[in-house]
Amino acid sequence: MIRSLKKTLLSQNRESPQWSPAEVAVPGCELRHYEAGLWASTVIKGESQKEALRQGFSKLFHYIQGENETETKIEMTVPVTCRVQPGTTEYKVSFFVPTKHQNSPPEPTDPDVFIEERKGAAIFVRSFGGFASAEKFSKEAKELADTLKKEGQPFHSDFYYTAGYNSPFRLFNRHNEVWYFKKEEIEGLWLQMAKNFLGKIGKLLV
Repeated sequence: MIRSLKKTLLSQNRESPQWSPAEVAVPGCELRHYEAGLWASTVIKGESQKEALRQGFSKLFHYIQGENETETKIEMTVPVTCRVQPGTTEYKVSFFVPTKHQNSPPEPTDPDVFIEERKGAAIFVRSFGGFASAEKFSKEAKELADTLKKEGQPFHSDFYYTAGYNSPFRLFNRHNEVWYFKKEEIEGLWLQMAKNFLGKIGKLLV
């Protein structure tokens, strides 16, 4: 009941990607299992994160307002996500394609907008309120990363996602999130095996 209520509050009457909570709790954050699905995305390069979000959202908004091959208007969903890779000025801004369009989403007419399939994934989530700036997102991401390291949780540390749920006109009860993708044990195993293999090859070449 509480979990269903939380999903309703997060969606604010807008559709959002399907997820279920992990059975094992992680102190200081949530661990959610997101289902696979299609997202409309655009990549903005060479701008600040704030400007990238503005430009990216504008392109996606035009797409859902009918700037696509079938001139179909698409319902807005939440959250709007932004993939951040520290040390770069490349940002991927995305929104979840509604369920009714998942099987055959309208093709974007803007060459900078594309439809991508995200695989199902386990994601660590840290939530916070208020108006979120790029600096605030970065601070929250660092605190989440520190928590995961302290708890010994494996995660992809080279990038994170920001997730915004509210319009800029909403003044109160705002909700924001930062996400780190969980690194599955099999990924770590294959990476270690690859490192060991390359190390042996290196010794043979010496």
